[in-house]
Amino acid sequence: MKPASEEKFTPFMTALCYGRIEEDLILPYPKTDPKDVELLKNVLQSIDQVLKPHEKDFRTWDRAGQHPPAFIEELRQFGLFSLVVPEQFGGMGMNATAYSRTLQEISKFDGSTAVTVGAHSSIGMRGLLLFGTDEQKARYMPKLATGEMIGAFCLTEPGSGSDAASIKTTAVREGEHWVLNGNKLWITNGGIADFFTVFAKTGDKTERGNMTAFIVTRDMAGVTNGPHEDKMGLRASSTTTVHFDNVKVPANNVLGEVGKGFKVAMNILNSGRSGLGGGTVGGMKKMIELSTRQAKERVQFGKPISEFGLIKQKLGHMVVDCYATESTVNMVNHFVDSGIKDYAVEGAIAKVFGSEALWRTTDEALQIAGGNGFMCEFPYERVLRDSRINRIFEGTNDILRLFIALTAMNEVGGSLKELASSLKGIFDSPIKGFGVLSEYARRRAALATGLEATEKTRFTKLPPAMKPKAELFEDLTRKLAGAVDRILRKHGKDIIGKQFASKRLADAMIDLFVFACTLSRVATALESKGAAAASKELEILEVLSGQVRRRVNGNFSKIDDNDDELIKSLADHALDAERYSWDNL
Repeated sequence: MKPASEEKFTPFMTALCYGRIEEDLILPYPKTDPKDVELLKNVLQSIDQVLKPHEKDFRTWDRAGQHPPAFIEELRQFGLFSLVVPEQFGGMGMNATAYSRTLQEISKFDGSTAVTVGAHSSIGMRGLLLFGTDEQKARYMPKLATGEMIGAFCLTEPGSGSDAASIKTTAVREGEHWVLNGNKLWITNGGIADFFTVFAKTGDKTERGNMTAFIVTRDMAGVTNGPHEDKMGLRASSTTTVHFDNVKVPANNVLGEVGKGFKVAMNILNSGRSGLGGGTVGGMKKMIELSTRQAKERVQFGKPISEFGLIKQKLGHMVVDCYATESTVNMVNHFVDSGIKDYAVEGAIAKVFGSEALWRTTDEALQIAGGNGFMCEFPYERVLRDSRINRIFEGTNDILRLFIALTAMNEVGGSLKELASSLKGIFDSPIKGFGVLSEYARRRAALATGLEATEKTRFTKLPPAMKPKAELFEDLTRKLAGAVDRILRKHGKDIIGKQFASKRLADAMIDLFVFACTLSRVATALESKGAAAASKELEILEVLSGQVRRRVNGNFSKIDDNDDELIKSLADHALDAERYSWDNL
C-alpha cells in the first residue's frame, strides 16, 4: 500500500468522486507492525490488570458522577497518560494504529475512563505533539507523560459549538505576554487538567476566525474551572467550564502561528479521531460479548432466545457493523501511520459510521437483554447513555456529513472551474483549452456509458473470487462521480446551502469508503487464509455489500426526485407554531 508522492497525491475519497479507484491506497489490507504487536500485548495486559478489578466500581462512579482521585492516580501509575508521548520524553510513542487499539481495550471496560485518557491524548495535548516547538515539547511532554499534567482541549464556548470560528474568547498582545479573557464550555478533563490547549480570537473582535492556539497551564493566575457538569452519560469523567480572567500567557506559549488557530484546531480534531474510532469498536465488541451470553442463557418458550430468528438477526447485524467499523478505523489509522497528510474526509467517515454503528449495536444489545437492559444494575443502560455523545462531540455527525460532501465537491468543482477558464476565448484561439475539454469529455462519457475512459476505474488487484463485489463497487463509483457532477451542475455555488443534497452525497461516500475498507480486509483474508477459513468474513461482505447497494442507489435516486420542499414546509409550519398543530380531541 503506497501513497503517491506529496505533489501528485489525491485522497482516496476525492479520487472516487472523480470516478477513480486508488486501489494502491487500500490494498493489501494493512497489518499491525510486529513491534507494535509486542507493545500492545504488554499494554493490553496492563489495562486488564488496572481496570478489571474496578468493574463494579464503574457503576458506582457513574451514579456518583466522578472518578475518585485514587483511581486517576492508578491511571497515572500504569502509564495511561503516556500513550502518544514520544519515547524521548518518557512516553510510549504509539502510532495511530496502536493508540486506537489501546482506546478500544479501555472502552470495553468503561466509557468515562476511555474519554478521560482519550481527551488527554487525542486532543488535550495533541496540539503540542503536532505544532509544538522543540522547547515547548521539552518543557511539557515529560509531565504529560507521567500524568503530572493532564491535558484538556478548550475550543467550545456558550455561543460557539460547531461554528468554531465564532468564538468570543480574546487574547491581546501586551509586551512579552498575551492577555487571555473568556469562558470555555463542556471541557473534558476540565476539573483535573493542568495543561490546556486554548483557542482565542487574536484579530478584530467583530472578525470571524483569526484565532490563535495557546498553551495555558493551571498555575497561571486567572485560570479557574466551574463545578462538575451533571451529564446524561460519561458521568464519571470530569466535564466543566473553564474560565480565563486576564490570564497572562507568555508569548512563547503560542502553538503554531498567530492567527492560524483554526488550522491547528482542525488538525488536532482530525488527528485525534483515531482514538474515538477505536473506542466505538471496543464498545461494540463488549456489547456483542454481553448479548451473545444473554441470548444463550435466557430461556423463553422452552428454549434459549439465541435460537429465535429475530435475535439472530440483531446479533448478525451487530457483527457486520463491528467488522465494517473496525476495518474502516484501522484503514484510516494506516493512512496516518503511512505519512499521508490528507485523510480528513476518510477520518470523518470513520467517526460518523463508527459512532452510529455503536449506537445501533448498543440499542439492540439492550433490546436483547429485555427488562434487564433497562435496569441500572446491568451495564446496558450505562453504555447506551455513554454512547450517545459520540455522535455530538469532536464534530457533530451532521456537520461532518456536510464537511465530507462539500470537501469532495470543492475538489471536483475546481476542475469544472478549470474547464470554464479554459474555454474563455476559445473561438479566438481554437487550440486553447482543448486538452482540458477533451479530458472532461472522456470522463463525462465514461460516467454516462459505464465504459472505461481513464485509468483506475476498475480494480486490478482483487482475487478473482471477489469479482462480483469489485464490479458492484466500480458501478457505484461511476454513479458517485455522476452524482457529484449532477449536483454541482444543478446547484452551482448554491450547493453550500443545499444540505439535503449534501447529506445524500455524504451518506453515499460514507457507505462506499466503508465498503472499500471491508472489501480490502476480506480480500486480504481470502488470499492469506483461503476461502474456508475466511468464510464468515465473506458472509459479512455479502451482507454489507447488499446494504451499501440499496442505500447508495436510494440516495442517488432522490437527487432529483424527492420530497425535500415538503419536509422543509412542514418544519417551517412547526417552527412558526412552536408546536405540533394537530389533535384528535
